[in-house]
Amino acid sequence: MRVGTFVLAAQFPGQGAAEALHRSVRTAEIAEESGLDSVWLAEHHFVPYGVCPSAVTLAALLLGRTRRIRVGTAVSVLPTQHPVALGEQAALLHLTSGGRFTLGVGRGGPWVDLEVFGGGLEAYEKGFPESLELLLDWLGEPRVAGRGERYGFREVAVVPRADELLDGEGGEGSGGPEVIVACTSPRTVRLAAENGLPMLLGMHCGDEEKADMVALWRSTALAAGRSPESVHDAGHVSAGVAQIADRPEDALETLVKAMPGWLRQGLDAHVTVDGRHRVMRDPVAYTELLCGLHPVGPPRLAADRLAATAERTGITRFALLVEGSGDLATTEENVARLGTEVLPLVT
Repeated sequence: MRVGTFVLAAQFPGQGAAEALHRSVRTAEIAEESGLDSVWLAEHHFVPYGVCPSAVTLAALLLGRTRRIRVGTAVSVLPTQHPVALGEQAALLHLTSGGRFTLGVGRGGPWVDLEVFGGGLEAYEKGFPESLELLLDWLGEPRVAGRGERYGFREVAVVPRADELLDGEGGEGSGGPEVIVACTSPRTVRLAAENGLPMLLGMHCGDEEKADMVALWRSTALAAGRSPESVHDAGHVSAGVAQIADRPEDALETLVKAMPGWLRQGLDAHVTVDGRHRVMRDPVAYTELLCGLHPVGPPRLAADRLAATAERTGITRFALLVEGSGDLATTEENVARLGTEVLPLVT
């Protein structure tokens, strides 16, 4: 089982962006020291829900600060950036880190970001498949041309090539960076499966919903001609929340005291590009839902919840939000306990 942290760079009430980003960097450093597998970085614009506007930029910093741990984006939002530019950045990080970078991509939401960065609502509603195809071409071919509705350009050379790691580097990523797709709908599940790309499944989903999405992915991938071996070995990632404490009630109290204020402030700040109505989750109820779904409690309970998810869904990679307390010292302790007390129980 491969357990990593999910870093939102969450700005809690009363905090500044620099404090949130410092906590994010420390989370990665402690994760490596504690033996965890990976760090996954979220990307948001214009909201305190998460103050990292470029997951690949923060990934570059963290890859330079670490030596072993994998660093991934969760996710880089394709409708707000050019897939060739993102592909170039991904290749650069893959090559210079010795294959430790994972590129997670997704559609994002119908936010004002689309207006600011010029993609428009069309890029969100219809453009994701074209962007993903162009990105994959860039990561896998020596020369690429844009022949889609949104991106049209003459054939150009791919420099640097993502598959040109130095001898002896890379392991699982030696053919280019791993690419995963955030999936929240059957349409995106099918798109990921047809391309043979593993899924990142959100922390709001329970095991039953995730199991259904994995089953759909598998059937679609097989129908698309993917080999049974590759379908079986697909490295899907389950996002969740983790808070480790000696007593369940202490872990729950830590999150229920802090997370609703952050959720209320952060989610309320989102603005839709077209003025569509948004139904917001109740912050306290959502926090309690997450605590019930994920490893929140003593190490044994946390390990059992991870094992139960793995057994029900077949997913053995986890990206766990560890900054739910909003406090640096508490987050550092939480990450350390996840690595030194929970991880040995599930590996």
